[in-house]
Amino acid sequence: MSKVSRGGGSAYSGSGSSIGGSRPAWRRWMAWKGSGRVFLVLLVTLSLWAFFPVLAPLPALSSSSSDPAAAAASARRHSSKVVTHAFRISDDTFWKDDQPFQIIGGDLHYFRVLPEGDRCGGDVLGQGRWRRGPPAKYWKDRLLRAKALGLNTIQTYVPWNIHEPQPGRWVFAGIADIESFLKLAQELGFLVMLRVGPYICAEWDLGGFPAWLLAVEPALRLRSSDHAYLLLVKKWWDVLLPKLVPLLYKNGGPIIMVQIENEFGSYGYDHSYLHQLVALAREHLGDQVILYTTDGGSWDLLRRGTIPGEDVFAAVDFSTGESPWPIFNLQKKFNAPGKSPPLSAEFYTGWLTHWGEKNAETSAEFTAMELEKILSQNASVVLYMAHGGTNFGFYNGANTGQNDSDYKPDLTSYDYDAPIKEDGDVENLKFRAIRSVIEKYSRVSLPPLPRNTGRSRYGKLKVSKVASFFEILDALCDPVDMVKKKTPLAMELVGQMFGFVLYVSEYPTKHTESVLSIPKVHDRAQVFVSCALDESQVNPRFLGTIERWSSRELRIPKIDCPSNIRLFILVENLGRVNYGQYLYDRKGILSDVILDGDVLWGWKMVPISFHNLSKLLQFNPIVQVADSRMDGTSANSNLKRNSRLISNRPEFYEGRFTIARKDQVKDTFISLNGWNKGIVFVNDFNIGRYWPSVGPQCTLYVPAPILRMGENVVMIFELHAPSHDLVVKFVDKPDFSCGSKSRRS
Repeated sequence: MSKVSRGGGSAYSGSGSSIGGSRPAWRRWMAWKGSGRVFLVLLVTLSLWAFFPVLAPLPALSSSSSDPAAAAASARRHSSKVVTHAFRISDDTFWKDDQPFQIIGGDLHYFRVLPEGDRCGGDVLGQGRWRRGPPAKYWKDRLLRAKALGLNTIQTYVPWNIHEPQPGRWVFAGIADIESFLKLAQELGFLVMLRVGPYICAEWDLGGFPAWLLAVEPALRLRSSDHAYLLLVKKWWDVLLPKLVPLLYKNGGPIIMVQIENEFGSYGYDHSYLHQLVALAREHLGDQVILYTTDGGSWDLLRRGTIPGEDVFAAVDFSTGESPWPIFNLQKKFNAPGKSPPLSAEFYTGWLTHWGEKNAETSAEFTAMELEKILSQNASVVLYMAHGGTNFGFYNGANTGQNDSDYKPDLTSYDYDAPIKEDGDVENLKFRAIRSVIEKYSRVSLPPLPRNTGRSRYGKLKVSKVASFFEILDALCDPVDMVKKKTPLAMELVGQMFGFVLYVSEYPTKHTESVLSIPKVHDRAQVFVSCALDESQVNPRFLGTIERWSSRELRIPKIDCPSNIRLFILVENLGRVNYGQYLYDRKGILSDVILDGDVLWGWKMVPISFHNLSKLLQFNPIVQVADSRMDGTSANSNLKRNSRLISNRPEFYEGRFTIARKDQVKDTFISLNGWNKGIVFVNDFNIGRYWPSVGPQCTLYVPAPILRMGENVVMIFELHAPSHDLVVKFVDKPDFSCGSKSRRS
């Protein structure tokens, strides 16, 4: 989906010739029985003709008749009617099994909903290898809610980066088990529109591309006819698309349409690239599946994004509130005659939110009114989003404004103000308003309104400091992964795709104050110094932060040190750009580091790993909690005032709580109001980033499949300062009221 003005390219012509399906046994028997009767009549007639030669000969009954139309008509008269199992386009209409069909769909992304599965160590989504486990309870729950909303079709992206996190390492289990998700959707009565990319946007890290593409040298030209890039796309689709073939509608599955690229007209003008993608898709999926593109409703965007002569259907999207019918009429000009059923492939029920912005909300009444304008005229529509879900781990995307430095990372929550909320809640005005409109135009009765799943307030949890970042640095990094170079390297070039990299260098002691600058850092750097002779390095001095959006200089005070001064720069990747011209978004330090006008040489790059964090910290505990570093006489007001000053180093905090009974294991939200910035792990699962000092998100969603009966472990990696009382709260509602008006902190 577009993030600035809506738009993009689309396809030139519709597709979908009908496919004959096999008839049931009783229909075959009836057809044979009918043929037997005809045979008896023929025998009697021939006998009569032998005795009465004056009778004129009968017309041939063979299918080899010189009049095929007459033969076909005769076959229809003498056999049972055959229902064609196909999804196609003709007469500016979608046809399902030869019946007109109105798509009333919604986006619901399997990779943003945590299925209830069996998890063990590893790094899918940065937090666990998966194997096939019990039924995906939460996938089913969200799909049933979409059914109750009135939807007959589910649209979902396929993010390349969760399925191939490392070159040649394929993942199709757990949250990445796309085949199980699609089969479940079919079991529940949905058709599926599948957006296979390879680029998907989706407010997802790097628009769904694997980050390791940014480590390929020479640099790839993403979303282009660059031969090296297309070879990697082919290897990906050679694995993905064969898995989809049995799930195509023509083969008895739910997939009715497959999208090529995404809003390409908003990005470039490379028809060679689009044609090659179509050829790759047809190679695996055949000529009879409907391929489609989605782009903004303007002439220029459709001109750049359509695929002439390839029988690819052009769908459109546009801002909610725009008059739909002029855009649908324009859509026809980019489809073949009769091949342009009006389809809004992204009808926006809400909007995305970046850190530092007010949480995006849209009126339920307005959204429902605009939806009715489309459905009342028998046009098709897909809600974006029906259910947003969560950007677990480090997979949130980001946008840019006028330049590369105008960087805006997305929240962990992808609630999107959709009718089905992040935790599945449907007891809201938007759900009821949209359902009420859809119910008017649905050809089937809608299921009853589902009850919300239970949510628990587990209350306050006191946490304790277990280690500082620098105290356990050796344990967080495998020495084999450390890279030494003359100049800093991007994260991707040292094999670190997400999270953090620590850059370490040294310089001679200065007798005066110094000035440090990093002209280009992606995205946020915390700077520390210490004496190089201090081998423990447990308490380096914090100097400040340098951010992508400010690139400010830092002043380093005179430091009395008999040796070199060691410089530590901890860089956080806040999420790669997923839309626009700055898509090629490498992370880390991307320029020289300048001290007093001179380039610093000689760097160590240390990738930071959080795998099995709770086990790691069991062997590196310290007894102190954060409060014990302060004078015992400090009043509570002083704690509040001074906590950020005395704790401005990354530290790990741990808390444990017990759930007594299995029926008490329910969804919850963890409130970090009063904390600064960091990430949270619950039972070794990375539930995402928090940044309440900037806001607006104060709480992180904790789905029940992460929790367990008995003891549960919460691990917090706080980058700056914990709350003064070292408390987090488990609450039963999300909160988007944190932060200030500015994202800069």
